[in-house]
Amino acid sequence: MNSLSIQVANAPCSWGTLEFKGLGGAQVDCTVMLQELADTGYTGTELGDWGYMPVEAAALRRLLARWDLSLRGAFVPVGLSDLDRHDAGIEKSVRTAKLLAAAGDPTDPGFLVLADENAVHPERVRHAGRITPEQGMTRDQWGILIHGAHLVASAVKEETGLKTVFHHHCAGFVETPEEIDYFLSETDPQLIGLVLDTGHYVYGTGGRSVDFQEIFTQYADRIWYVHFKDCEPNVAEAARLQEWDYFEAVGKGLFCELGQGCVDFLGIIDSLREIDYRGWIVVEQDVLPGMGAPRLSAARNRGYLRDLGL
Repeated sequence: MNSLSIQVANAPCSWGTLEFKGLGGAQVDCTVMLQELADTGYTGTELGDWGYMPVEAAALRRLLARWDLSLRGAFVPVGLSDLDRHDAGIEKSVRTAKLLAAAGDPTDPGFLVLADENAVHPERVRHAGRITPEQGMTRDQWGILIHGAHLVASAVKEETGLKTVFHHHCAGFVETPEEIDYFLSETDPQLIGLVLDTGHYVYGTGGRSVDFQEIFTQYADRIWYVHFKDCEPNVAEAARLQEWDYFEAVGKGLFCELGQGCVDFLGIIDSLREIDYRGWIVVEQDVLPGMGAPRLSAARNRGYLRDLGL
């Protein structure tokens, strides 16, 4: 595999448009965001929160076509561990997937990026980055979550033909390596893939060493999509020692520019080549008010990846 087999996108969260209320400042207009994303060298984007970009397919296609950008996916948080919230989650997921399918490239379709709804359970928010087994789900809760994930992915496939990838996410119920392992062992490998988020994975280990080569070997057939996010080790360690919650850690720069943290991106790229990965990489850096200019960070992140051969 050469560098041409992988294309590089970015996402609205890198311009401060996050799914969490209270973290962002004034929202950057999507037209400005897409212009800056394209100008700094990216060829694709994710959708962002519902309504951030046009929700009418023709209008969205026209907007993306201004910069010849590919629509790669959409992050959809669903209360998977709550049986009563499954129907609403399916409806939201299918609605989003229909927009992705209608506005995207049928020869290179994007993914529905499913996650357990983050920041809903206070204990998971307070202890993100240092989750213990005792703070995990019961067997019954796991059963409900797995069932919900299958329902969403099945509905998305039947209604739109799109595939679903699951996003392990700090401050949600599937964060630690052990939780990711269990989720993958209990879900249909033909129906649900994994979006490997490098920053969330590192922070979710709670400070343990990470061997990404081992991860790619173990999950080679399940990694359908990749988020490149870095993790600042000094912030992560301070968060663990001072018991910051997820929001405080992110607000203090937990997810820094690529190459400024502890994620081994060169090793990850080597592992992607070894498994002949031919999908997209989506850069994500949560640039919040006071942390710098999103355009400049996006440019530096793209330059860093070019230096690594992407």
